[in-house]
Amino acid sequence: MSVQIFNDQATEERAENARLSSFVGAIAVGDLVKTTLGPKGMDKLLTSASSNESMVTNDGATILKSIPFDNPAAKVLVNISKVQDDEVGDGTTSVTVLAAELLREAEKLIDAKIHPQTIIEGYRIASKAALDALDRVAVDNSGDPAAFRKDLINIARTTLSSKILSQDKEYFSKLAVDAILRLKGSTNLEHIQIIKKSGGKLADSFLDEGFILNKRFGVNQPKRLEKARILIANTSMDTDKVKIFGAKFKVDSTSKLAELEKAEKDKMRAKVEKISKFGINVFINRQLIYDYPEQLFTDAKINTIEHADFDGIERLALVTGGEVASTFDEPSMVKLGFCDVIEEVIIGEDIMTKFSGVAAGEACTIVLRGATEQVLDEAERSLHDALSVLSQTTRETRTTLGGGCAEMIMSKAVDTAAQNQEGKKSLAVEAFARALRQLPTILADNAGFDSSELVTKLRSSIYNGMLTSGLDLNNGVIADMRELGIVESYKLKNAVVSSASEAAEVLLRVDNIIRAKPRTADRNMR
Repeated sequence: MSVQIFNDQATEERAENARLSSFVGAIAVGDLVKTTLGPKGMDKLLTSASSNESMVTNDGATILKSIPFDNPAAKVLVNISKVQDDEVGDGTTSVTVLAAELLREAEKLIDAKIHPQTIIEGYRIASKAALDALDRVAVDNSGDPAAFRKDLINIARTTLSSKILSQDKEYFSKLAVDAILRLKGSTNLEHIQIIKKSGGKLADSFLDEGFILNKRFGVNQPKRLEKARILIANTSMDTDKVKIFGAKFKVDSTSKLAELEKAEKDKMRAKVEKISKFGINVFINRQLIYDYPEQLFTDAKINTIEHADFDGIERLALVTGGEVASTFDEPSMVKLGFCDVIEEVIIGEDIMTKFSGVAAGEACTIVLRGATEQVLDEAERSLHDALSVLSQTTRETRTTLGGGCAEMIMSKAVDTAAQNQEGKKSLAVEAFARALRQLPTILADNAGFDSSELVTKLRSSIYNGMLTSGLDLNNGVIADMRELGIVESYKLKNAVVSSASEAAEVLLRVDNIIRAKPRTADRNMR
């Protein structure tokens, strides 16, 4: 007779069932995103059931982030793709697919009655052998600026070739590298602003030095200013509080009302005078500036921009070297921003304000053009991936080869490690090598080629010592990746292998799944 120890709100899955349930969830997530892998990967169209929003993307992290999963193992895979996105910015699909393949292999081993702990031990040995091999083949060109720039352009081209920008990847990879090299080794992508303007085609996008704000100067103010001293503020510049808040006043005569309005105007004038004492010629406010204070500023030869969005204000403060102020009594406490020229420019059909020669010389703006909102959103995601990987590569300068080359080299090293292991562990190590070989297999499948033939050719090529061989997916042949310039960041590959094997290990340790409603205060827990 089985004893019921949980109440009716909790269910338990044990051993085989629990493991099966977690494997099935993880493998399903891997299958969901694996068609988006590689230069010939397909996109997913995600539409919202409640609103009419839709999104077309092939970015692994974006797809997984947008879908609510119920399976706990699926959530683990969503998390590793999110961490990959935050840490490196690209490789989100690869890490999910590799983790799913490792679990698919583990499932077969468990069916063959091999204990999960043995598999975990084997995976640890394999993952160390794989990362050591990756370490050995990584190349560092950071000492030679021309070769390093070429590496960066190749990395950007490889990253973009699997995205919507692949048609214009030459153009965009140069644009991304120029933007990143301006940062001079900083990984703060806040300095690179991306503005999306629908209309035109993707190839009309351009990189502009400086900062562009989607706002205009006030009425009757000069459209161009040189040697700007900027005060950036978040303060209310609106008079007529009486009218706004609908307050009621009882007055004996209209002269009293005029006095009231005069008092408000005086208050505003005093505030504007206080601000003009800073010796500025540009005042940018996050909130509205009413007509009267704007007129006072114009008379004082100070240009104004009102209602700048908060992101814009924060970023503007960052790039001009100023700080957002909200009180103006202590001039010494307020930090002004500086830039050489501020002028109005026309982008598409809109007039915007451009700040050139800003204090943070690394700041720049990428203006993206495209046919529809969806295209622009996906182009921004693709460019963000490329910029993230490039900025990480300026820190960790080593590079490896793409096109399945690095995976096959790691798989070879893992196979060698398996031969040195005794007992059942060696089966787990071999399984890890098989999972690694799945990545080039999926790349070939997605491109519509015969993966079994291509991958065996690649395997024999690399096992025979031609360590730069990889898949040329445009022509369906094995080619030299170094010559084709298919280069990837070492940090990206390293993160993919280590995260995927850790995630697989976490799920392999599971032997019980207990589902219960969370404890509530009214439940009688004595």
